[in-house]
Amino acid sequence: MSKKHPVVVVTGSSGAGTTFVKRAFEHIFSREKINSLIVEGDSFHMYDRAAMKENVKEQEALGNNFFSHFGPDANLFDKIEETFKDYGETGQCDRRYYLHSDEEAAEHNARLNTDLAPGQFTPWEKVGTGTDVLFYEGLHGAVVTDDVDMAQYADLKIGVVPSVNLEWIQKIHRDNAERGYSAEETVDTILRRMPDYINYITPQFSQTDINFQRVATVDTSNPFIARDIPTPDESFVVIRFKDLEKTPVDFTYLCSMIEGSFMSRRNTIVVPGGKMSLAMDVILYPIIKKMIEDK
Repeated sequence: MSKKHPVVVVTGSSGAGTTFVKRAFEHIFSREKINSLIVEGDSFHMYDRAAMKENVKEQEALGNNFFSHFGPDANLFDKIEETFKDYGETGQCDRRYYLHSDEEAAEHNARLNTDLAPGQFTPWEKVGTGTDVLFYEGLHGAVVTDDVDMAQYADLKIGVVPSVNLEWIQKIHRDNAERGYSAEETVDTILRRMPDYINYITPQFSQTDINFQRVATVDTSNPFIARDIPTPDESFVVIRFKDLEKTPVDFTYLCSMIEGSFMSRRNTIVVPGGKMSLAMDVILYPIIKKMIEDK
């Protein structure tokens, strides 16, 4: 952890909604003129798209049906830890991009004078000079194992954790809409990732300072046949604070600001799903503001 060069982490599973939370932070950074260094979790995958497919096939041939992007064998956990540590100490770190689309490839090829295709990585670059905060969004921002401890280097850790059936519904619909995957293909991916999900994704949410968990108020008991993603108005968001001394919050003020909200435990507030953006702004803005003022 570093007061001079703070590190903010948003972590959650694929389909959890971390991108939504990322946008909330970006609005705060923009409004307060905070110069953030954005680091994407996908850039720490060990293999590019083609190599990952080959490795999955090789592992399946060896009888391993659980090789996935969620585990240590397909990610550079030590590089994530190094990135947080380096930025905290020096305000600089290495960064690269994973190219998701033709548009991203074209943008970075023009910038770097390269000929990279979607599914590949850009070269590592030293970045960070003049920035106020490192912001990481991805799968593995707070992993603690026998070999790495990313959580110790992050100043603020946010977990995004829908109820698991809701998470699966969101992933199935997203993978179909954005990537053209069938529901069956996405279910196969979910099953392959399950051991790593249990061992490396879920434990992070005991490390995070604040968790945002969306819970549906409609029937999601069979996520594999659900036709629609429950809307924000068909859900509540459970917001849990791990340490009220580190992230102090005035629950009376929050409940008065956010209509329909209530406390369920001494460190937990529940807000209507449609108020999630407002809740994030009211909760996160003073934390980020103080973090920058204390630099």
